[in-house]
Amino acid sequence: MAGRLAGKRILVTAAAQGMGRAAVVAMAREGARIVATDLRADLLDPLAAEVRATGGEIEVHALDVTRDAAIEALVSSLAPQHVLFNCAGWVHQGTILDCADEDWDRSFAINVRSMFKMIRAVLPGMLDNGGGSIINMASVCSSVKGLPNRFAYGTTKAAVIGLTKSVAADYVTRGIRCNAIGPGTVDTPSLFDRMQQLGDVEQARRMFIARQPMGRLAQAEEIVPIVVYLASDESVFATGQIFNVDGGITI
Repeated sequence: MAGRLAGKRILVTAAAQGMGRAAVVAMAREGARIVATDLRADLLDPLAAEVRATGGEIEVHALDVTRDAAIEALVSSLAPQHVLFNCAGWVHQGTILDCADEDWDRSFAINVRSMFKMIRAVLPGMLDNGGGSIINMASVCSSVKGLPNRFAYGTTKAAVIGLTKSVAADYVTRGIRCNAIGPGTVDTPSLFDRMQQLGDVEQARRMFIARQPMGRLAQAEEIVPIVVYLASDESVFATGQIFNVDGGITI
């Protein structure tokens, strides 16, 4: 299949829903050969069927990104990847006083440590292959901007930005690019789950919309064009950056 990503092998975490799923569909449409992974194995087969129905190439694997051995086993079974999209994440709601030790540990395990492990597993193959692009899901809620009731999440996403810049600096001369994406509030299944946890879904939706200057939530399809750009050769001079697609939160 011809396209901006023709022939590129791309590994995606948290690929079954939300922004991960939208990115897989968009990148496959551009000719990429996708390896889609997710903890929710039951949602991967419908994704694969959708991609293949339009002529795309995809293989799917259940993956828990908090299990080191599972990451290593998967990556060792694959050809070197041209692109890694680290999309897995978890949002803890609350302040520092609401954050139990296990919430802190889970936030770092999923949002930061999994990226460390995925990058460390994929990077040698990229280097042997002459280079590659690593794309990390960060957030405007990070070192970019503080948001209420996002203590653990904002802390981990600030760490993702630091991780991104460090990898970029270490491998800038070796063909490796590492960038991060900072979305605003995106209407995804995980957001709906958080709205349900707050008790009143419609009130929670109004609260999330109120912090968006555009007066609405983003759709996943409005974020993924930057993923396609960073996966493509169009972004060959971009590294160590956070690309905020936030509906004006950071104006």
